Amino acid sequence: MEPEKKSNGALVGLIVIVVILILGGIYIWQSKVKNTLEQNKIPSGPVTPADTNALNALDKTINATDTNVGVDVKTIK
Repeated sequence: MEPEKKSNGALVGLIVIVVILILGGIYIWQSKVKNTLEQNKIPSGPVTPADTNALNALDKTINATDTNVGVDVKTIK
């Protein structure tokens, strides 16, 4: 009778497949992050007088807005 030989081929194959899946997932994740960052970039270009006027009007509106709501923060629990 010959002693049984243990074969680890299935285990090695499983490990290789898992590593390939993990690397593929990381690759896809990084490519999606890169695409998202590219889409969210603020376009740089010359500031037009219309943009400046709009920003100045917004700034005046923000400064003129009454944010005092009369709430005493110390009494809120």
